[in-house]
Amino acid sequence: MQPDFGAAMSLAIIAVSILYIGGIRSTYLFRIFLVSLPLIILLIVNFPYRFKRVTAFIDPWKDPYGNGYQLIQSFTAFGNGGLTGVGLGESMQKLYFLPESHTDFIFSIIGEEFGLIGSLFVLSLFIWLIIKGWKIAINTKNPFGYYLSMGITIMIGFQSLINFCVTTGLMPTKGLPLPFISYGGSSLLINMISIGILINIANSQHVSKSSNPTSNVGYGVFFKRQHERFNKKVFKKRRKILR
Repeated sequence: MQPDFGAAMSLAIIAVSILYIGGIRSTYLFRIFLVSLPLIILLIVNFPYRFKRVTAFIDPWKDPYGNGYQLIQSFTAFGNGGLTGVGLGESMQKLYFLPESHTDFIFSIIGEEFGLIGSLFVLSLFIWLIIKGWKIAINTKNPFGYYLSMGITIMIGFQSLINFCVTTGLMPTKGLPLPFISYGGSSLLINMISIGILINIANSQHVSKSSNPTSNVGYGVFFKRQHERFNKKVFKKRRKILR
């Protein structure tokens, strides 16, 4: 196992998101964050290569031929693309100027070849995919399907968000591929399986129609209503005890 701190952080954030959706109190999550924060800072400061990534993110031009090189080349790719891009296959940055241009920084090449218009189009496709996954989740009639579809949607959405932020300089460099687009068989296989599961959950919504109280409103809405009813009951019991 390699010390992939970024991937571990991504999994932790996805897990916390699922816990929050599951109804865990925000105060508990905040306490976990406060306890974990010193450890995260320690893991960054005590490892020079991680600390250099953070400093390169703050000011990449301080070390343009070292730690800041990749980010500067990514900016150059977006700058070359302009509004409409240089054309399909005409990118210069992918010719060994931009490291990992076919994997982690593929979005920079899209920006160079298709410009701002192409970049916004790719971004809109991911937004559409996330919205569809969210709709599938809230209309699911069982708890397992609800959490599974939410987890898949968060995983794909978070991974794409990190990739967009890294390539545009909004976050320190982290090697996370862009789902469905970056080169890599294992990443593509996992993402395609995830989409297949989402489609299966969506199809099951149309097939199974029963008298279950969640059948009309979806599990997401039903879960929220049940949570509100439970809180009201607890509040009433507390008032009786105080009296």
